[in-house]
Amino acid sequence: MTFAQPDHISDLDTLPRMPAWVTSVRSKTLEDVAFSSGAALNHLHLVLGREDVPHALMRDRLALRAAEACVTFSGRPERARELRDLLHLLRPGDLPGPAGEIYFFWRRATERPVSVKALGRALPTFEPGQIATWLNTGQGTPVVRAATVLETVLREAPRADVPALILAEAALAQSLGWKHLIPLLAPSLKRADLLKQGDDLRLACHRAIIVSAVETIRLATDLTRRAEHVKAVAPKLRAKGAAKAVEMILSRDAVAAAALPLPPRAARRLCDRLVELGVVRELTGRDTFRLYGV
Repeated sequence: MTFAQPDHISDLDTLPRMPAWVTSVRSKTLEDVAFSSGAALNHLHLVLGREDVPHALMRDRLALRAAEACVTFSGRPERARELRDLLHLLRPGDLPGPAGEIYFFWRRATERPVSVKALGRALPTFEPGQIATWLNTGQGTPVVRAATVLETVLREAPRADVPALILAEAALAQSLGWKHLIPLLAPSLKRADLLKQGDDLRLACHRAIIVSAVETIRLATDLTRRAEHVKAVAPKLRAKGAAKAVEMILSRDAVAAAALPLPPRAARRLCDRLVELGVVRELTGRDTFRLYGV
């Protein structure tokens, strides 16, 4: 079954594409790479300003990517599928384990507007005063400020890779005037980059921004199309509570049928129907304990 494409989907396609010179920069000078990362952030800013982009869903998907990168940094084997299971199959009272904890940190950091209080909730092992001090460390342009925060936190807390990256992303978001943290550094930095300092670290951060901005724009465009297809079929869903269920699906990377505001059997039928219509995917490939996402 196919669905008519809403008019503003094509509008999204008319957004100026990122110039080729931004992504193909060959220069190794900090000045040139910084210029390209600024251009990349500008294009991303245009996309993030669109109301039709499913922002909560995009942030949740990016939180998963950031967590996956940080888990890889730590040498652990868990990837996206396992991280989703650690979140959605966790029983009350169970501990998420090191990988699950990393994922929880990133989800909490991205789900609420950036503030010291919200970051304190995401990083409960650090005092709010310490978080505020670190956030105020960086000066200058957004990426320079983020790199300074990253370097400062890692110097004062050498094993705090995840908190350092989260606070650097928060500093970047604040500098750009973004309401929420958008993971851009963590998904594209390498483990060795976290050992760098000064201009070397700033250069690595600028390069990471270029890569992540391109990937985030691509993700936002894809999720916007998918979300519109879900919205197109939502009025045809007859189950009581289907509207709230669709709202949950459109704001989260993945959901279990049991988490939807419907009786268990009705929730499973709704998920299966959305998969049948081709607007939602089953993400695990399992017959039981299935997870669904746009």
